[in-house]
Amino acid sequence: MNVAIIVAAGRGERAGAGRAKQFRELAGAPVLVHTLRRFDECASIAQIVAVVPAEEIEQFEAAAHAHAVRKLVRVVAGGATRAESVRRGLGAADAAAGVVAVHDGVRPLVKPSDIDAVVRAAEESGAAILVAPVVDTIKEVIEGVVTQTFARARLRRVLTPQCFRRDLLERALLDGADATDDSALVERLGATVVAVEGDPRNIKLTRAEDFALAEIIMRG
Repeated sequence: MNVAIIVAAGRGERAGAGRAKQFRELAGAPVLVHTLRRFDECASIAQIVAVVPAEEIEQFEAAAHAHAVRKLVRVVAGGATRAESVRRGLGAADAAAGVVAVHDGVRPLVKPSDIDAVVRAAEESGAAILVAPVVDTIKEVIEGVVTQTFARARLRRVLTPQCFRRDLLERALLDGADATDDSALVERLGATVVAVEGDPRNIKLTRAEDFALAEIIMRG
């Protein structure tokens, strides 16, 4: 049995509209509900744990019920950091979970087929992440000066979900370190992380224009 932890504990309002972006309405439902629906459609995922701000738990549970999210089993309060939020979600997940898929709550455009593919890769290798090609040239800039240009063919944009065997993710979270990317914590253990190519439209909704684009994609 595999479990998804959907991390949506942030309180950021950079996208405007005066509300945390994971609870904003998008195409008739909160962003986070759209995200959970994608995991509802996956054969590889049996249960979902959502991690949200403590003050939003009751309201979100009602929204998930109203929109008939089937696989949601627990909603827990997030922590002060991403790693702490993932740790709390993992603590609420079924102890029998084989692979744990960690996903950003504000990535509602992920394809269920991509989720299944990266979960399968983690079942085989122990750790796998979803990635997409980089289309722009990437340069390192320090204090306004270009210091190097990277070979674009070797670079990938990191998406979610990121999937790990439960015991591997538990070990990665033990020392209390934080990272914006869960895979970075696993990489520190010396574990091999497999990259699975995913749909580049699996964007993280951060700015107002991201919501406009997501609306177009969903309605299209």
